[in-house]
Amino acid sequence: MSLPEVESPGKPLWSAENRSTTIGILLLITIGAFEHLGVSTAMPSMLADLDGGDLYSWPFTAFLSASVVATVLGGRMCDRFGPAAVLLVAPAVFLAGLVAAGTASGMTALLAARALQGVGLGAEVVAVYVLVALVYPERSRPAAFGLLAAAWVVPSIVGPTAAGLVTERFGWRWVFLGLVPLAVLGVALLVPALRGLPKPTRDSASPRRKGVPLAAVAAGVGIPAVSWAAQHPSLSTLWLGLAGVAVLVPALRTLLPAGTLRARPGLPRVVLARGLFAGAFFGVEAFVPLTLTSVHGFSPALAGLPLTVGALGWSLASAWQGRRPEIQRTTLIRRGFVILAAGLALMPLVAAPWGPPWLAAALWVVCGAGMGMSFPAISVLALARSAEHERGFTSSALQVADMIFSAALVGFAGVLLAGLASAAAPTAALVPIDLVMAAVALAGALVFRRSTDERV
Repeated sequence: MSLPEVESPGKPLWSAENRSTTIGILLLITIGAFEHLGVSTAMPSMLADLDGGDLYSWPFTAFLSASVVATVLGGRMCDRFGPAAVLLVAPAVFLAGLVAAGTASGMTALLAARALQGVGLGAEVVAVYVLVALVYPERSRPAAFGLLAAAWVVPSIVGPTAAGLVTERFGWRWVFLGLVPLAVLGVALLVPALRGLPKPTRDSASPRRKGVPLAAVAAGVGIPAVSWAAQHPSLSTLWLGLAGVAVLVPALRTLLPAGTLRARPGLPRVVLARGLFAGAFFGVEAFVPLTLTSVHGFSPALAGLPLTVGALGWSLASAWQGRRPEIQRTTLIRRGFVILAAGLALMPLVAAPWGPPWLAAALWVVCGAGMGMSFPAISVLALARSAEHERGFTSSALQVADMIFSAALVGFAGVLLAGLASAAAPTAALVPIDLVMAAVALAGALVFRRSTDERV
């Protein structure tokens, strides 16, 4: 697949002055994707070696909690000091996490290492968004964000398999240590661009956001609590999930633009779109392998195939929208919602025992295309609607909306599965799950039905 470009003089993404920046960003995102996708494959061997089988979910929880806090605080640091400092420190923290995980002698050290990785990657992603807005002209940003999506393709296809081979041949520690040289190279390639960035300016009339650190910690506790409750449905974890929601609700008033949940025009509506897309898509994707294994008897490897081809659909659509800067971004968002809603609405055909299982791959390509068409458009619009000193906040708000809506809707789907069916016979729950998520996507299309780039 060719890399996305735009038809503009000088091809800014790959011009001589931006080439190292573009490659550096690609490397950082690709490394994060490989680590994120590969660690699941290596986790059983890792925990067996460290005698931590009873703590299987904790390395993921530690990473998620730290990532949420770092996403918020990283955005705040970008607004106050610029992305350069964050992009020098965050990859170094992530690098330290890789080394610590690769040399961990016990579960305590591994959990600390996973937290370091979460801090580094969470702050890094936010800073990359801000860097894109500073380095590339607005017309080139659709291609830049499409390129970030493309950086997930190779890890999605080969990451889990490569991690499995590395674990078998060399040991699980090299799943982490093998990425260290690439992480160093990614930072080195970014240094020239970071040196030339202007210092951020703050409008003296703009109000300072209060309570951000406390809200970040609340989100860092609340989102993993909701996710844990979703992954381990029971009466006790239901209370944990409710406590997580109680902590999250007041934090959202600080972490998201005012009016986000009311779909207020402008930036709040764009941030809401990010959450609706993520919640609807991941609320179904989490159950696609279960559908194929429990309903149709697929092996785990074959059951994961739709997720791989879905990632390809996502990347191809991202590349396509990057070559169409003349199309209004709101049009792409509206079309993406419709495409996603259509794909999800047909997933009950796969959930039924008499349905064709091969349809899952075809539908997930469609759903991935809807996401790939829209996610870069949302990022472009969000940054365009933000003052320069608010871009860090906006980038972190997009990530927080993504995580909150995903955790909430996956959790809701988990409650439906526990209440209406079981993992062994999930069809009775999968059908309403698919239809509810399709309705969420359709609601997004209705919210954007008359929106334009001029008035989102």
